[in-house]
Amino acid sequence: MFIVDRLAQKFRGLVRAEVGMRRAVLVIVVALATFTAALVGAFLHATRTADEAIRDSERQLLENHLDVTLRGLLETQAIQLSGDEGLRKVGQGPAIDAAWADANLGGFLGDTVDASAMYLVDPDGRLLRAWAQRRPAPAAHYQALAAEVRRVVPLLDTPAGLSGPVRTYRQSGALRWAFGGDGRPLRRWQGRIVQHDGHPALMTVIALLPDHDYRLLRQAPNLLVTIRKLDPALLARIGEATLLQDLRLDAAPPSGRTRNGLALVDSTHRELAWLTWRPHVVGPLLLARTTPLLAGYLVFYCLVLAIGLLAIREAIHVSRELAASEARAQHNALHDPLLGLPNRTHVMQRLTSMLAQRRDDGEQVVLAFFDLDRFKAINETVGHHVGDDILVQVVDRLRQTLRPGDVLGRLASDEFVVVRMGDGRATADELGRALMQLFTEPFRVFGQTVNVTASCGLSWAPEQAPDAKTVLRNADIALFEAKAKGRARYRRFTAEMDATIRWRRDMEAELRRAIACNHLAMAYQPIVNLADGSIASFEALVRWTHPERGEISPGTFVPLAEQAGLMPELGDWVLRRVFADSHDFGTAEISINLSPLQIVARDFIATLRRLLAEERVDPSRFTFEITEGVLLDRSDRVLGLLGELQDMGFRIALDDFGTGYSSLAYLRTFQFDRIKVDRSFVQGIESDVDAQSILRAIVALGRTLRMKVVAEGVETLLQQQLVHAAGCQYVQGFLYWRALTPEQVVSLLATDRVQTYRLAV
Repeated sequence: MFIVDRLAQKFRGLVRAEVGMRRAVLVIVVALATFTAALVGAFLHATRTADEAIRDSERQLLENHLDVTLRGLLETQAIQLSGDEGLRKVGQGPAIDAAWADANLGGFLGDTVDASAMYLVDPDGRLLRAWAQRRPAPAAHYQALAAEVRRVVPLLDTPAGLSGPVRTYRQSGALRWAFGGDGRPLRRWQGRIVQHDGHPALMTVIALLPDHDYRLLRQAPNLLVTIRKLDPALLARIGEATLLQDLRLDAAPPSGRTRNGLALVDSTHRELAWLTWRPHVVGPLLLARTTPLLAGYLVFYCLVLAIGLLAIREAIHVSRELAASEARAQHNALHDPLLGLPNRTHVMQRLTSMLAQRRDDGEQVVLAFFDLDRFKAINETVGHHVGDDILVQVVDRLRQTLRPGDVLGRLASDEFVVVRMGDGRATADELGRALMQLFTEPFRVFGQTVNVTASCGLSWAPEQAPDAKTVLRNADIALFEAKAKGRARYRRFTAEMDATIRWRRDMEAELRRAIACNHLAMAYQPIVNLADGSIASFEALVRWTHPERGEISPGTFVPLAEQAGLMPELGDWVLRRVFADSHDFGTAEISINLSPLQIVARDFIATLRRLLAEERVDPSRFTFEITEGVLLDRSDRVLGLLGELQDMGFRIALDDFGTGYSSLAYLRTFQFDRIKVDRSFVQGIESDVDAQSILRAIVALGRTLRMKVVAEGVETLLQQQLVHAAGCQYVQGFLYWRALTPEQVVSLLATDRVQTYRLAV
């Protein structure tokens, strides 16, 4: 498209002097027209828009205040219903102390919250005790409300029914109760609007809780249902708080614009009543102040429009001519001038589009890249005019064989491509034979007979190539192979034609075999505690020594495993081996790297639980190190998986901290146990003052968030001193230890060097 832009600029330069003034007039008139239309629309709709905005905000304000009122009712009751004595008296089971309940619930609490009615029910919503106007009431008083309460009860065990975020669950007897971050049981409660005695009311359902002795929670506690009618007194307080005038209950929605309204609906979306009030009105005032301005502007605009009509007419004419010129320029930029075929740029665009628009996974985009054998010699012996005529005849023959949807393009002098949708190899063979058939008959040019042959290379995507550029390169490789085999033939691209592809596939197969046959090995690099120089833990590192290729770096085979879909198998192998080795390491802690593809695998947690059970290891000895790739979307599923790992007892560390664009955001998203500073902050720290400052800031951040900080890649004594001065608790690097075999780790632990090895710091 760069060529198109350059040609379009050239055409604009030719007409700029002639239409400069007219274009300016056109721009001004169009701008004025646009602004005037917007202004007139604003004037015409000013009052309605302003009033509707106010009405909407008033409805939202009232709706929010109802939620606040309901929340306040719940919180007031929560204070009164938290007590060991209350739970013993009336909180569990059908046997309750009626006298205590009448005095403290129906009487004192009912008076505190100004309840219209209260009901003590069991965990299934069955009535145990009823009160109306602070006095005991018959069971029949509860019947109309029972169905609504039964709908609410299941919601108490959902996140929406808890008073805060869940940190953990505790099992006490037959009861599993959610606890918050402060170590206290979370309140189970719900509130909504209901119909009670033919009148809208606020209903709250809240479970009784102990305040000190949490061991009392051995079975589901009873629930207190409270009804607070929306009576005039409550409406008056709400109207005063929201500054809404004449707030009252009506049976039907307000008609006209003199009153605003909010529908009160129950949990089944049934309309119970309407809260209506007199809205604030600003529209007439706005209209009165803006009308003179509108009238003056319309007069001004009419004058400008009358002056610019002739200029606009001429400018539109010139603009159309310019658009036609630019269209011609674009066509010329994307097509060959001699044959009118799409050029290389256009072919690549069409090829990319066809790859994106395939109808199913089995459909392939087949590309045939061919040129005329010894065409240069034809041009030199019989002349370029003969060569051009041959090209025209070749294109004519090609067009007779094309199918609907095929793309024919010219890349260079005698280089052509044909792109066709098909099924890969079969379509490639069919297309190759058809192209070769075109050159079996000689060409007649200016009374002369000229024999012309062609060589062709074919490739297809996405089976052989991920994108348009690669499939064209593959076809070019196949074309070279066809010429090397003697010309006048076609060849399909194969993996053997590209050593890189062959090597990659070989490595993938060998890695798969190495995992299956247990040919990998584990090494363990110690992590040193700078406080006393002792070894705090080990990081597990996977190693692959190929019998023919020698030592293969994890930087080579781990990305290969991720791209080939082998990461779950490789990850499971590493977990099993580390768990098995850990039996010989005493109580030493071990860090394990997790790939993003491994942790999001469908059966990762299930496999991990199975390995724990089979190997009988303690999860608290292991730390999983993850990179930012795991958290790129911060999805609920990923965060849930990490939380589940912590609940199982594993620690979680954020590896390579500081190398991504959102490391700090991840620290807010999830509570890590440890962060590992990337080695890029340690390498060169001796001469980089900024790196030292950044490292100190990271350490301070880790301490603030109660996370341990590990510095990787410490290789010199000066680096160790600077890292220690920055406040890092732990370091890892060749200055202390290289990766050790499991046998070396066992020997190290046996000689007690973990405790006796000290650094001179």
